Amino acid sequence: MSGLFGFFKSKNDNDNVKRSSEEQLADIAHEFVRQNKSKRRWRILLSLLFFGYIVSVSYVSLRESGILQDAMEKESPFVAEVLLSGVIQSAGSINADDAIELLQEVFEAENAKAVILRLNSPGGSPVQSSRIYKAINRLKAKFNKKLYVVVEDVCASGCYYIAAAADEIYADESSIIGSIGVVMSSFGVVDAMKKIGIERRLYTAGKNKGLGDMFLPEDKATINHIQVQILDKSHQNFINAVKEGRGDRLKDNKDLFTGLVWLGQDAHDLGLIDGIGDANFVATELVGVKTRILYEEEKTLLEELTEASAKNIALVISNQFFSKSWMSTLQ
Repeated sequence: MSGLFGFFKSKNDNDNVKRSSEEQLADIAHEFVRQNKSKRRWRILLSLLFFGYIVSVSYVSLRESGILQDAMEKESPFVAEVLLSGVIQSAGSINADDAIELLQEVFEAENAKAVILRLNSPGGSPVQSSRIYKAINRLKAKFNKKLYVVVEDVCASGCYYIAAAADEIYADESSIIGSIGVVMSSFGVVDAMKKIGIERRLYTAGKNKGLGDMFLPEDKATINHIQVQILDKSHQNFINAVKEGRGDRLKDNKDLFTGLVWLGQDAHDLGLIDGIGDANFVATELVGVKTRILYEEEKTLLEELTEASAKNIALVISNQFFSKSWMSTLQ
C-alpha cells in the first residue's frame, strides 16, 4: 500500500514540477513578448523623434539659407542678382560656360524685372570675357530686360570687357575700374643658362613653332608678330566692345585705352561708369523693386543643407568663442 501511495505521490510531484516548468516558460515567454513590445515602442518613438529632429533642422537650414524665402519671393516682381568673382579663365572662378548658363536662367525668370550683375575681378582670358560679353547682348535683346553692372572691389581688364555690355554700370568711390589693354608676359633665362653651362635643345617642324620660347634669344620678327598679330588685334577687339557698349558716354581722353585704372569717381568722369551706387541703390532707385534674389550655380539639396548647416555651426562656434573671449577680457 505504501508503495502504491509512493507511486502516486511521485507522479503528482512530477506533474507539479512539469506544470511549474510550463508556467515558468509561459511567464518567460510573456515577459519576453512584453519586453519586445516595449523595445519596439521605444524604437518607434526614437525613430519619430529623430525624424522630427531631421525635419526641424532641414526646415531651419532651408530658412537660414534663404531657399524657402527665395521660392516665395519669386512669385512676385523682383530683381535677379548674379555675382561673378575671381579670375576669368576657362577653368577658373569665372568661366563663360557657367556664367552664360546662370545668366540664361536669370533672364528667363518670369518675374525678374531687371538683372544686376555684381562683378569683382582683376580680369583674365579675353576669349572667356568676349563670350560672356556677347551672351549678355544676346540675352538683353531676346528678353528685353535691362542688365546693370555693380562693381565690387575691382573690375579691370577682362572684367571691364564684360561690364561694357551692361545698360548701366555703377561702382563705389573706391572701386578700381579700367585697365583697357592686353598683356602677355614671360621671362628669359638665356644668360643664366650660359653661366651655368646649360645648352638648350629644341626640335620643331615649322620654323616658328618655338615662338616666344623663354630659353631662346628674342628676335625682332617674333616681337613684331606678337605685338601686331596678337596684342594689338586683341586690344582693338576690346576697344571696339567698350565703344559699342558705352557709346557717347565715353569721354575723349588719350589715356582711356592705355591700360590705366581709375577709382570710381574718376571712372565716372571718364564715362567708364554711370554713377556711384551699390546693388541696393540700383534695385530700389533705378528699377523700383526692393526685393533682390541672388542666383548662384545650382547645388543639390544635400549640398544646400550641408552648406547652411555648416554656416550655422560656424556661427555658433564663432559666437561662443567671441563671447568667451569677451567674458575673459571683462574678468
